[in-house]
Amino acid sequence: MTLTDPAQTLAALIRCPSVTPEEGGALTALSGMLSELGFANDRVTFSDQDTPDVENLYSRLGSSGPHLMFAGHTDVVPVGDADAWTQDPFSAAIADGEMYGRGAVDMKGGIACFVSALARLIERKGPPKGSVSLLITGDEEGPSVNGTEKLLSYAAEKGEKWDAAVVGEPTNPDQMGDMIKIGRRGSLSGTLTVEGTQGHVAYPHLADNPLPGMMALASALLDPPLDGGNERFPPTNLEITSIDTGNPATNVIPARSTAKFNVRFNDQWTPDSLADELRRRLEEAAAETASRGERGPLRFTVCFADRASPSFLTRDDALIEALSAAVEEATGRAPALSTTGGTSDARFIKDYCPVVEFGLVGKTMHMVDERVKLSDLETLTGIYELFIERWFESAVAR
Repeated sequence: MTLTDPAQTLAALIRCPSVTPEEGGALTALSGMLSELGFANDRVTFSDQDTPDVENLYSRLGSSGPHLMFAGHTDVVPVGDADAWTQDPFSAAIADGEMYGRGAVDMKGGIACFVSALARLIERKGPPKGSVSLLITGDEEGPSVNGTEKLLSYAAEKGEKWDAAVVGEPTNPDQMGDMIKIGRRGSLSGTLTVEGTQGHVAYPHLADNPLPGMMALASALLDPPLDGGNERFPPTNLEITSIDTGNPATNVIPARSTAKFNVRFNDQWTPDSLADELRRRLEEAAAETASRGERGPLRFTVCFADRASPSFLTRDDALIEALSAAVEEATGRAPALSTTGGTSDARFIKDYCPVVEFGLVGKTMHMVDERVKLSDLETLTGIYELFIERWFESAVAR
């Protein structure tokens, strides 16, 4: 295998069936590649209650600063119906200029391109004047409990410090050069429960249907909008993802109704301030509900998930400019600087150093026939090579 060829490095990773939380040989394959480039590898397994054990990899080349981190994950989502694939999902088959396989885009492709970019740079100029590390987890597609967050803490406790980081998630919506992520919205999930009294639909005076109250409270969560966004972030958005009574009968008034919701929020909120606002809205809506007579006040509870993700925005101009310039030189397009999309492991990394995200085109991630254009692999490898060189030149100069 030639490490300077991203198609070869990616094929080796795709052929490892590392469906989360299984390592599947992917970290072993990656460790071997990095060893060839002179990296020191540290494999570590983390455990936690009620979650599977997860293997992770921390590799470092160099011992001095400045120190650049590349972060990603080798675990992939399940293939779904394997018979629906036109190619074996773990074969790395190539057809019509595209490589097929689970993880081709999300995100073994990004890892492969970074490895090949380093290999090309080392072959051309030698190792960077500083240090490069790869922080690779095996549970980003799973609970995200025994991966990046713990690996960062583990490395930091051993004395590791980073000046900047790049996460290789697929960030481009349509074509290479579209978008760099310079931050992420926060995520807060909640469960709203309205209590009622079960009864026969023909005798509603003997029961208390929780659904009218649920509709009133759900409306209060949605309207008015939580904010209008700002120059950095789009407006905060709340989505009600389910409303359920657990009642299969049409002639029974249910005893309770439960709704689940998720909020993707911008930097005008913290998880705590957002939860406080939602509680205020619910309490106000419950108080405004029409008189319920003998039924008494509307009875509800709201619970928020423990692991809320805060929003963040990276303000390291040198990091953003180095990556933007590399993207524009390689593609001819000035990338948009965005905070859209879901959460990623960047939410953990931002507590240790400035972080940006840039990778492949994400159109086929998690889909049947996930695939990547071979030309995009070449483009991303070129972008990473330019970026690494420019970032170190700038960082050393500073």
